[in-house]
Amino acid sequence: MADRTTQEGDGIRTYAFPVDLSVRGVGVQVGPMGPGRTWHEDAPLDRVHRIDFHVVMFFNGGPVSHMVDFAEYRARAGDVLWIRPGQVHRFSRSSEYRGTVLTMQPGFLPRATVEATGLYRYDLPPLLHPDAAELAGLRASLAQLQREYEDTTTLPLGLHTAVLRHSLTAFLLRLGHLAAGSAEAAREHADTTFTRFRDAVEQGFATNHSVSAYADALGYSRRTLVRAVRAATGETPKGFIDKRVVLEAKRLLAHTDLPIGRVGAAVGFPDAANFSKFFHQHTDTTPAAFRAELR
Repeated sequence: MADRTTQEGDGIRTYAFPVDLSVRGVGVQVGPMGPGRTWHEDAPLDRVHRIDFHVVMFFNGGPVSHMVDFAEYRARAGDVLWIRPGQVHRFSRSSEYRGTVLTMQPGFLPRATVEATGLYRYDLPPLLHPDAAELAGLRASLAQLQREYEDTTTLPLGLHTAVLRHSLTAFLLRLGHLAAGSAEAAREHADTTFTRFRDAVEQGFATNHSVSAYADALGYSRRTLVRAVRAATGETPKGFIDKRVVLEAKRLLAHTDLPIGRVGAAVGFPDAANFSKFFHQHTDTTPAAFRAELR
């Protein structure tokens, strides 16, 4: 087999692009999502696993729940989910995946195209909601790409691959523009107070879990901070801080072999028992059980 998997130090398997399942062995695949879909020959789809290639899922039905980097995303018909190399994800046992899926091997496109399409913009949101015009453009571009992918008779392999690269570039330019636009719109609508609070939490969550401390440092009253954070996120400042702490704890539990006590200390809990209590309160599981589930 040309395919390979690796076992990372964190216990999560990494799956390479399944060349053996690709038409003519090219570095891209396009096909339908559905009950008979073979996503990967060995990947345990309903368990957490990591991929080292791009996956773009274009949904024709829904809702579908899908986990990416420990966040649950709920996609509906017309939505697009973009999972990038190195991210961990998990398919939902209870959801029916219907639509079209595109997978792409790193290195299939030239560097200039990679930069123009934002292939490795991990700051962009995975789940995208195109409007009617954007959706029509994406569908047409993806349909053209799929036709070229399935046409194995009219061109020799070298030209077939070149045409695929051009068709794929056209689709990804549209997709990258949509992703960048979605992120920019979110930034434009973000309240300045919340933005400052978010940035402060990102810098200080490992040692500071106090809403009052953040409010004092930023020069806001606690009430002003509560109003701004609730308007931007629908949750309280304390809930926002705790969510960020939990995310970091999950990352360390999943991606490192640090003892649980040291994971707790890294996110501001010198006492391991307090960390375990906090983690269980927010996830309904213990740190040890969470780590065990991934391995």
